[in-house]
Amino acid sequence: MGTGRLEAFTDGVMAVALTIMVLELKPPHTTEWQALLALWPAALSYVLSFVYIGLYWNNHHHMLRATERINGRVLWANLHWLFWVTLVPFTTAWMSESHFDTVPVALYGVVLLMTGVAFLLMQREIVAFNGRDSLLSQAVGSDTKGKLSLVLYLSALAVVEWLPWLSCLFYATVAAIWFIPDRRIESRIKASNEQA
Repeated sequence: MGTGRLEAFTDGVMAVALTIMVLELKPPHTTEWQALLALWPAALSYVLSFVYIGLYWNNHHHMLRATERINGRVLWANLHWLFWVTLVPFTTAWMSESHFDTVPVALYGVVLLMTGVAFLLMQREIVAFNGRDSLLSQAVGSDTKGKLSLVLYLSALAVVEWLPWLSCLFYATVAAIWFIPDRRIESRIKASNEQA
């Protein structure tokens, strides 16, 4: 089967997740600039989570562009990944309301870790179904960025009890790694189109 319905469904779920997150941003009750400054935990956690969901949406789009066909296992893997994505707004709100306290920052990290694991599992299911010679398999290669991300998430969880701010720095580092454009899939698609 093709990827059209999967893409449309995923786009809708991610749009809802982003909408829920922005609804958690409450305007200040006064009109001074200082009132906005007091909202820094909510704004900071919102920006980080918005970037994360945006990066996943972008990478999901590129991954499916390099996918010729999917099966039921890919559909379930996608749902598993979306389950973790939809928890991002909840953990974002709790982290900001607690002003980045240990337990909310740890739960945020667990959700990010599981989202990353679920994305890698989905990617593997697609490659398994489409074959080792598929466009996606060639583009992803050993997926160093994906594996490095998991190591950084685990490192963040290892220090969160003592240094929650350092854990947040690890989370931001993972986002920065993925924010730098990854041209692997685009270049493989372009090369494939030129050969056709």
